[in-house]
Amino acid sequence: MKTIYFYVLDTLADWEVGYITAELNSRRFFKEDAPLLTIKTVSHSKQPIYTMGGVKITPDCLVADIELSESNVLLLPGADSWNDSKNNIILTVARELLSVGGTVGAICGATVAIANIGLLNEYAHTSNGPGFLEMFCPSYHGQKFYVDQPSVYDNNLITASSTGALMWARQIIEKLDVFEEDTLDAWYNYFNTGDSNYFFELMQTLPPENKI
Repeated sequence: MKTIYFYVLDTLADWEVGYITAELNSRRFFKEDAPLLTIKTVSHSKQPIYTMGGVKITPDCLVADIELSESNVLLLPGADSWNDSKNNIILTVARELLSVGGTVGAICGATVAIANIGLLNEYAHTSNGPGFLEMFCPSYHGQKFYVDQPSVYDNNLITASSTGALMWARQIIEKLDVFEEDTLDAWYNYFNTGDSNYFFELMQTLPPENKI
């Protein structure tokens, strides 16, 4: 059983995590032999948080409950509140999870947070454009590892810009190995282009019982 820990904090950017949370929770396009997953929202306290869109989320568990395992995943969403010291503990856990072979996904403002602890000085990564991390992270020295793409995967760290949510979701899904390859291609192409031909292609990749 793989556990997907979804860190929640005030001002969480709802749209940046929509693709990945919806697909992992619904399992609507999962392949027949997809590994079992459980999704848990996690935070520094059990107090509800409010997303940027005003959605109230009560965390399922605390950061201390995270199991450090190579099979587990930690997702760090964008938010305007990453500079709050309450979030420091999850950044330590992110580094520890990577060290045991687990996977960490960070998007938008979360890339600033992990840059502040020096993590992006070690991995190929992206963020909200060249120069963005230098602007907000005086300790950032990972320019030689920066890749100007919507989402970048390197050795179990998956980073994305504020406009890279779809590619970020694709890379996370690919890492989890829960879609067939042709399903993932059609899924990504449909949502990336809006071309209805890809929707029908997507449907053709699914077993009869999974077709919408």
